[in-house]
Amino acid sequence: MRQITIRIDDVCPAMDWEAFSRFAGLLDKYGIRPLIGLIPDNRDTALDAGEGRNKDFDDRNIYAAWLRSLKDKGWVMAMHGVYHVYTTKSGGLFPMNDFSEFAGVNVHEQLDMVRHGVECLKELGVETDIFMAPGHSFDKNTLRALKRCGFKYITDGYGKEPFERLSFTFLPISYLRSRELKGKDGITTFVVHPAMMEEKDFEEYENLFEDMRERFCDYDEMLKIPAMKRNRAGDTIELFMATAKHYAGKFL
Repeated sequence: MRQITIRIDDVCPAMDWEAFSRFAGLLDKYGIRPLIGLIPDNRDTALDAGEGRNKDFDDRNIYAAWLRSLKDKGWVMAMHGVYHVYTTKSGGLFPMNDFSEFAGVNVHEQLDMVRHGVECLKELGVETDIFMAPGHSFDKNTLRALKRCGFKYITDGYGKEPFERLSFTFLPISYLRSRELKGKDGITTFVVHPAMMEEKDFEEYENLFEDMRERFCDYDEMLKIPAMKRNRAGDTIELFMATAKHYAGKFL
């Protein structure tokens, strides 16, 4: 029976607080501790919920205290890019999309970006070695910069278990949710953007948690699984799957 973890993207002071709180409430209700992607220095105006943001988080000390409370109850944290602003049209090594904050940018600039992100999170009392790329897009220069800054894990890629690639451990995300729910072994991650969810999405997740609670596990269970060594054929299959999902999304 395939185990499923949850990751929440786009966490920042400007996010839609009502949507985040509603989904977080479901996780708390069913005792599921997720991975959350923290944007260190958000400059993506599309993520600013305006009146829907938590204005208390304009005080960095209050925001930092809230993050500590999540860590204390077992939520895992990743660095979700740096500014969350897409500056290139490159899909990188995992081309689910044709835009990126990182892929296609020179390694020196990427290193400066990653260092800035790390410092911003440290100011909030957060240290992490897990990276979550905005748009799922990164390239080899991104990995070089991340390695220089002490990162070990990438939450991306397709597979039934964590795998080693280019000196990193990749923590797989789901390809198709329906397929993962039918999986008989392994582990994967459902990617959630609360601000993009509609009423039916909240209801669907609550039904899943209610009916399949045994399938959902805390994200730190993913980190305990030894990474498998994956061959070049596995990388080729993943590239094909990511490209296919990209074009399927455009068609739909």
